Amino acid sequence: MIPNKLKKGDTISVIAPSNHVQEDDIQYLKKTEEMFGAKGIHVIYGKNIDSNTLGYGPTPIEKAEDLKVAFENKNIQAIFCAKGGENSNALFEYIDYELIKKNPKIFCGFSDSTFLIDMIYEKTGLTTFYASTFKAISDWDSPAVFENIIQRFMEGNTQLIGKDEKVETIQKGICEGILMGGNLNCLREMVCGKYFLNFQDKILFIEDFGEESNPKFISNFLYYMKQNDVFSKIKGLWIGSYEHESGIKLAKIVKDVLGNEYSFPMIQSENFGHIPKKQVIPVGVKAKIDTNKEEKIVLLEKCVK
Repeated sequence: MIPNKLKKGDTISVIAPSNHVQEDDIQYLKKTEEMFGAKGIHVIYGKNIDSNTLGYGPTPIEKAEDLKVAFENKNIQAIFCAKGGENSNALFEYIDYELIKKNPKIFCGFSDSTFLIDMIYEKTGLTTFYASTFKAISDWDSPAVFENIIQRFMEGNTQLIGKDEKVETIQKGICEGILMGGNLNCLREMVCGKYFLNFQDKILFIEDFGEESNPKFISNFLYYMKQNDVFSKIKGLWIGSYEHESGIKLAKIVKDVLGNEYSFPMIQSENFGHIPKKQVIPVGVKAKIDTNKEEKIVLLEKCVK
């Protein structure tokens, strides 16, 4: 189930399922709003985005209310997460997944939003998007990020690798599978339990934030996933950005943990993650990795209609 494209006259709702919006965020939200306004797109904000009911942000029920309103409002065509944070998984039990099935629309964010991007796809089949947050678009993203968002959501572009972006082969091979992934720190928390992801036949894409997760943490996350059979289920692995002061790359840690136990293709690129230039990656769309090709990963299906 893929959402409709954005078009002039449409409306975006900005919600804050992770950290709440604070005063110093507002200038960036308004600047991003102006950027979309120049494309003919209107912007509104969830009523609880700046709530601090708990003293460390809104309650999960307040956050879920903004999500529900955004999905059920027929005048809203896309939903962006305002910013990242730590605990959007708190919403899982409060989300009306049947409502989302009946009102498919673009849902977009990254980092901590991984929880919602993947769980909404898991529970509803709706294609979601691992891209920028609304604040980051005008805060620290490069101009190419907004261009990519417009190309993906308004024009239906399906390219995953830009012209200047390089992809390295870590392990050769060819595979097809459904794209799923995001921030590794979040993904490993959805390996098992009541709210788990089905990794069977997926092409998994992973990245992490070096300022919060040192190489030992990354190793921990990957071993936990390995010990719970994630890597025996997936069809391929796409490794993204990980910038740590040690200089150790995510691909090295992956190989340290996985060794030669798995035969699926692995590729690495620096075009998604906690970096100024990142692609919009759809979750829930079929893709293909072929390490023999110059364009080593491609979408096999449209992600908006």
